[in-house]
Amino acid sequence: MRSSPKVASAALALCIVSLSFSSRALVEPKADVAAATLAWGQALGEDDPEKVLPLYSDDAVLWGTLSPTVRSDRAALRDYFVTAFKVLPGLKVAFGDQLIRVYGNAAVNTGYYTFSYTKDGETKSLPARYSFTYVKNGERWLIVDHHSSAMPSPPK
Repeated sequence: MRSSPKVASAALALCIVSLSFSSRALVEPKADVAAATLAWGQALGEDDPEKVLPLYSDDAVLWGTLSPTVRSDRAALRDYFVTAFKVLPGLKVAFGDQLIRVYGNAAVNTGYYTFSYTKDGETKSLPARYSFTYVKNGERWLIVDHHSSAMPSPPK
């Protein structure tokens, strides 16, 4: 059985279109998670817990960079950010490399970031590493687990 060049061309075009959709399907969730992480960084720079808290799910857990205890309810998360904004005036964050993995409606973003703040008129920085775990809620990616720890000193 011979196929015509038109049928072969149509089949090839269909394969290319299918591949472009499947690769876009893999890229879009990663881009959405990266955007959610960037939104967290921008909200953090607002010095207002009420801007940061909506990015977390109601049952989110936070093990913060400055916290000796895990925060596992809304009031505890709010308290963490209220304290952080007081202790680190003018808090900002700059992201380094990020490794984003998507598993259906869940995603993990692991990487490092550097916090900067102003204390006694001097800009200080605090490099840290993080893991954000997200769950997709409707069209939004919400943080359900956030772990952050200060970057260890290099071995001597």
